[in-house]
Amino acid sequence: MNHTPLLSIQNLQVSLETEQGQVAALRGLNFDMQRGEKIGLIGESGCGKSLTALAIMGLLPLRSKLEGSIKLNGTELRGMSDVDMCKIRGARMGMIFQEPMTALNPLQPIWQQIAEPLLLHQGMQVSAAKMRALELLERVQLSRAKERLLAYPHQLSGGQRQRVMIAMALACGPDILIADEPTTALDVTVQKEVLALISQLVSEDGMGLLLISHDLGLMQDQVDRVMVMYGGAVVETAPTEALFQHRKHPYTQGLFAARPQLGLKRGTRLTTIPGQVPELSNWPTACAFADRCTHAIDACREVPPPLLQVNATDHWVRCPLWQQFEMQP
Repeated sequence: MNHTPLLSIQNLQVSLETEQGQVAALRGLNFDMQRGEKIGLIGESGCGKSLTALAIMGLLPLRSKLEGSIKLNGTELRGMSDVDMCKIRGARMGMIFQEPMTALNPLQPIWQQIAEPLLLHQGMQVSAAKMRALELLERVQLSRAKERLLAYPHQLSGGQRQRVMIAMALACGPDILIADEPTTALDVTVQKEVLALISQLVSEDGMGLLLISHDLGLMQDQVDRVMVMYGGAVVETAPTEALFQHRKHPYTQGLFAARPQLGLKRGTRLTTIPGQVPELSNWPTACAFADRCTHAIDACREVPPPLLQVNATDHWVRCPLWQQFEMQP
């Protein structure tokens, strides 16, 4: 039996070019994804979530440096030429971007944009690709799909454009789907529809899903495992139910405490995490969260914390003090 992970990320490190020179933006990311598995990546803006997706897709900014390993079905992607990566993007890896209005081409009708990967990767004739585009739009439940084949992005609502993005990402039946904040700027009802649709399509096709979000509520019902990210590294990871019931890291606890809750008295202030995410060029070399953590001790600012296993379970936390302030639900 083949036990090779669908996606394997080992010691992934990314440095970006800034005015201060090269700075570390991802610092030793490690995780495996199996076929059909749904993994959530969560954290505040600036923690490295979207950069992780871009690194996997081979879309990092110019003059960035990548170290470590990215394997898709055992094939190493790091160091692969742009020509070879273009054969994989869209065909074996699909991505739904945050803002479809900027990701879609405003000068092309939507059927052409959905058909493009079919023409490029599968060599379809234009007429067949157009028919397949219609099938995909119907599959993602775009209302009046046939009438909208010739529509341009600006003629669609935010939810409709997001469905077009999903259709594009699924066009060639990829092994992995990366959804980067797929419900940004959508109202709550449309958010639920889009997420339910993504989950349904992933289950039907047996793909792996990497769902990136800053919204804990979206994660709870959508993924099998959650990775909490801060300072370019995963600070806590566990099966979703375990993380929601027994969060260990102070940052994870802060994210949960900051969630709006029903039933609070009018005028009640939400709990916040003190401070803010450090600038990329000013990330501490030890624990990146130490300056915002009320539990930090001197050692937290001196030595990078290791990822520790919690009680011999599939729950890991990057904090040696977690047992001192463990929080129950």
